[in-house]
Amino acid sequence: MASTTLVLIIGTLSGRATVDTGGMRDDRSSSMMVAMRLRVFVEPQQGASYDDQLRMARCAEEEGFDAFFRSDHYLKMGNVDGLPGPTDAWTTLAGLARETTSIRLGTLVTSATFRRPGPLAITVAQVDAMSGGRIELGLGAGWYEDEHRAYGIPFPPLKERFDRLEEQLTVITGLWETPLGKTFDFEGSFFTVTNSPTLPKPVQQPRPPIIVGGGGPKRTPMLAAQFADEFNAPFLTPADASGQYARVDESCEQIGRDPASIRHTAALIVCCGEDDATLARRAQAIGWALDDLRRFGACGSPAEVAARILEWGSAGASTAYLQILDMGDLDHVRLIGREVAPLVN
Repeated sequence: MASTTLVLIIGTLSGRATVDTGGMRDDRSSSMMVAMRLRVFVEPQQGASYDDQLRMARCAEEEGFDAFFRSDHYLKMGNVDGLPGPTDAWTTLAGLARETTSIRLGTLVTSATFRRPGPLAITVAQVDAMSGGRIELGLGAGWYEDEHRAYGIPFPPLKERFDRLEEQLTVITGLWETPLGKTFDFEGSFFTVTNSPTLPKPVQQPRPPIIVGGGGPKRTPMLAAQFADEFNAPFLTPADASGQYARVDESCEQIGRDPASIRHTAALIVCCGEDDATLARRAQAIGWALDDLRRFGACGSPAEVAARILEWGSAGASTAYLQILDMGDLDHVRLIGREVAPLVN
């Protein structure tokens, strides 16, 4: 999220990866405020070509943001035309992997209903290799029923979607973490894997970071504790995010995992302007009222936006995914990178 620090998988604990945040342990017992990393997060289904995403990813890289993430959706939302139409998340990230050099890339989040776990593990491992080891996988149960209907994708009931997600996470991590020369087998209610050679292996070892997120009080925290390197609180207030982080930590303790081994992050909408006129123009361009942006996200001058972001830092987040909805406004990205990032790092 605007720091050049990368996430490095440095070991394992209870079968899961521990995380080093660039020389600063994610220790939530410390009273010191953790500096916030900034990541750019976009919603291309609202209307963006591959070239639009490439321009923004390169701009984010030039301005020192930690990562460029995109949603995984096939249908627009709300009162926009969505032209030229959706782009596939992993096809896009494969292209960006070859056309950027240092910025991390990922999904927030890939829908488990769109792809089977075996082929998804292959795809992500290949894109990780194409990027030189810069990929992260956010994976969720899927929620947007209309896009499933629009493109002929089955949309099971909620419990089944979470059951499928759990099996997907089991299969993907199993395929990636099985040693070379060994095979992987799994028999579940929805997916069965038999005698898999578990190839190709991703560049990052033992695997690319996995992100699980959401506001669910029970199943989501436990899945994060079991499988994730990062838990993301998407569009929650700082107070609600803090409560969700506590539930994730409790779930870690229940299975014997060190809670400090999972990073806490937040996603929030951002609208920043160096003056009132620019701020109003940017809010109008994305169809939001300034009062609502201030209430639900980070809105205002660079100093005001930085102060708001740090509220999630005080709640326990080490990274902020900044949702930037106007993908043609690269000056917005530059302003945040140059004027907001130094205030939160």
